Amino acid sequence: MINTIIFDFGDIFINLDKKATLDGLKNLGLKEWNDDLDQLNFQFEKGKITKDEFLSGFQKHMPNAGIDEILKAWNAVLLDFPLYRLEFLQILSQKYRLFLLSNTDSIHIETFEQTVGPSFYGDFYKCFEKVYFSFEIGMRKPDSEIYLTLLNKHELQAKRTLFIDDKKENTDAAAALGIHVWNLQVGKEDVIDLFEKEIL
Repeated sequence: MINTIIFDFGDIFINLDKKATLDGLKNLGLKEWNDDLDQLNFQFEKGKITKDEFLSGFQKHMPNAGIDEILKAWNAVLLDFPLYRLEFLQILSQKYRLFLLSNTDSIHIETFEQTVGPSFYGDFYKCFEKVYFSFEIGMRKPDSEIYLTLLNKHELQAKRTLFIDDKKENTDAAAALGIHVWNLQVGKEDVIDLFEKEIL
């Protein structure tokens, strides 16, 4: 019997347009996404480098682009957060222990909070026993340590925990630890379909 649900954030609650960021960066002169940018992104998501170091690292690949332009392109990924998902979460929080576990960075979270406002993000965060952002805890999915940290810190049983994420490598890593998973198919499924999945 599931008593705990761990949720991803992007494309589970807030809609994303990953192509918009890549298109925006290419418009600023980026030839192609590469390993260097991957590493910059991972380091920033783990809170290992500052916002300025991250943006200037990107600027090296787009020397004619301004920091503000890069910032705008980086944030283009963030779309809307439908109210019905928040309402669904509020109902769910009365029956289950809920946690948020997101690979994200300080820029995206700051932008999200500014966009939706304190009342909305306050209501959202309140649904969770604890909110975990990768940049704050220095770990990111799919590394097993991030899941084990949650299980151990909150005395959760893997067999009674469900993890919901849109990236298969993340749900595979959780499943390997005995956690129940739902690899949500973006565009075909919505988090509010949870009770139809018969996994609770």
